[in-house]
Amino acid sequence: SPVSLTVTAPGGKPIVESHAVTKRKWDTQPLTGIAPKYVDPPQEVQDRIAAEQVIINAARSHDTAISDFATPFVWPAKGRISGIFGSQRILNGKPKSPHYGVDVAVPTGTPIIAPAGGVISLAEPDLYFTGGTVFIDHGHGLQSVMVHLSRLDVKVGDRVEQGQQVALSGATGRVTGPHLHWGLYWFGDRVDAQKHTGAMPAE
Repeated sequence: SPVSLTVTAPGGKPIVESHAVTKRKWDTQPLTGIAPKYVDPPQEVQDRIAAEQVIINAARSHDTAISDFATPFVWPAKGRISGIFGSQRILNGKPKSPHYGVDVAVPTGTPIIAPAGGVISLAEPDLYFTGGTVFIDHGHGLQSVMVHLSRLDVKVGDRVEQGQQVALSGATGRVTGPHLHWGLYWFGDRVDAQKHTGAMPAE
């Protein structure tokens, strides 16, 4: 069924868009060889996980009045796409949450660039599940989330421009090998970064 969206700029004329919403087929992706502590975290790390989620939720709540979200995005890294948005993850045989990003298989140490301009809202070198993690606030709730990083080159509050290096890829957190996980959040909702950006450009 169609969904209508009305956007009105300050002092401007309302713009109405209508989009048809259809069902989407989701894939299943079995992953093995993951350290058991990342599949079923032991009780002694539950407090750490909860505290980190508070930090993540706070970063995702930003509503910054910048307009970088409206620019065409570029891929933060180029490589083979090894994981897609929405796929059901089966970790060591156990069904887990869907995958909320796109994975790009690149070697550890690959430069990761900002897909669009924005302000760094989170820069954590060692979160339990996501390892090295950077959020870029592109404005009005839309944020890039880049995880499993081996090195961070930015700090919270930094202004970055599209194409600027923000980190190096890695294999930190819950992974089966080195890659970049890139996701888009709009406040509490997840957005398919691959559809927002388009096809991976040729090397």
